[in-house]
Amino acid sequence: MRHDDITEAIGNTPLVRIDPAVHGLTHVDLYAKLELLNPFGSVKDRAAWHMARPLLAGADPGATVVELSSGNTAKALALLAGMHGLPFKSVTNRMKVPEIKELLLLLGAEIDELPGQSECLDPTDSDDPLTRMYRRLAEDGGGYLHTDQYFNQRNVEAHVHGTGPEIVKDLDGHAPDYFVACVGTAGSSTGVARVLRQHNPDVEVVGLVAAKSDFIPGIRTIDEVHEVGLFDPGVYDAVETVTADDAIDGLLTLIRRCGILTGPTGGGAFQGALRHLRPIDARLTSRKTAVFIVCDRVESYLSYVRDRRPELFGRPPRRNSARTLTDAEVAAAPALPTDAAQRWLAETGALVVDLRSPYAYQALHIAGSINIVDEVFADLLHAGLPFSRRRPVLLVCPVGEKSAKYAALLTRMGHPAVHSLAGGIIAWRDAGAELVRD
Repeated sequence: MRHDDITEAIGNTPLVRIDPAVHGLTHVDLYAKLELLNPFGSVKDRAAWHMARPLLAGADPGATVVELSSGNTAKALALLAGMHGLPFKSVTNRMKVPEIKELLLLLGAEIDELPGQSECLDPTDSDDPLTRMYRRLAEDGGGYLHTDQYFNQRNVEAHVHGTGPEIVKDLDGHAPDYFVACVGTAGSSTGVARVLRQHNPDVEVVGLVAAKSDFIPGIRTIDEVHEVGLFDPGVYDAVETVTADDAIDGLLTLIRRCGILTGPTGGGAFQGALRHLRPIDARLTSRKTAVFIVCDRVESYLSYVRDRRPELFGRPPRRNSARTLTDAEVAAAPALPTDAAQRWLAETGALVVDLRSPYAYQALHIAGSINIVDEVFADLLHAGLPFSRRRPVLLVCPVGEKSAKYAALLTRMGHPAVHSLAGGIIAWRDAGAELVRD
């Protein structure tokens, strides 16, 4: 197949049937839409090109393409911008996978890492840094070509014109009975659902979100998706949760049993589809079809998988990991509300450890606290307790969820006087307690 331009290779990805011996469903034919086979490696190739094409056509030579992205959209836009001789800037508060950051730098991208709203709330300022940056980038005359993936309807249209019709065509003109998709920007799930319902109004659309306080690249939590302009709850018949463990379990199955080199998002979509379909399959008496999307490839997420499953790489399980905690342990973690925490700090002189990003910490923090970023703190704990058992410790994070996990872990490790700040820095601020700025 001959092309004059790499962008002509975007789309027309295969729809591959998953062997029933793998998924175990009796009455459902399960298909994977292999978006990882787009030329830049992900489903975001479609949206990036559809959003960028009209901007690039008349771009000023001094313009910069910019997007709020930490992953595949940024990768595709960096490549598209480079093809047109333009620089690309990624603005993000979610750059958590080293390989993605390194790849973007290799592609020549500039990366601005900022805190998110939940991390950095200033009681005198209604806008967090990311929102202010968003507004500035959107202003006319700033020299930026802003693709605006979270609000740009062309993100959705890329799948209305491409992904959705391709699925129908490959199913001999029929829409599937079930469509399962992970929710990031909500562009692909919204666009595909719109097309499928035109062919089958009864298609059941399932949106998958990440569990709270969990991180799955490319999937947002239920709280985060409500911050996305394209997200419409009415698109989905059900919104269900998947965990990082689900994503890795699904990834391993698709790679080892099906030869599909999926990343965690595709693994999560597979596991989420099976969890939704199994009870339905038990009641069916006729054949049905279901489709899920494999968004991207595994190679960019090896460190993500290795951190969570070191045994897969011949390494011993990590000692003292918060991922080994049970829900009961976390629920029982010692926590103090703001008023009690203030009294306890005054009485004990406890060390306050702020687990947020340096940007958030510098903006506002509890006086006398020290900043040890979540990921760094996790690494410190693998070697044992990072401070004396005699020193009381108060752990602080945005909303109290991460700090509760670490308080539970430190308690398990034998620290007798560690507490989590209930409700996190947001509860502290809302109670009118003092916050200082660097």
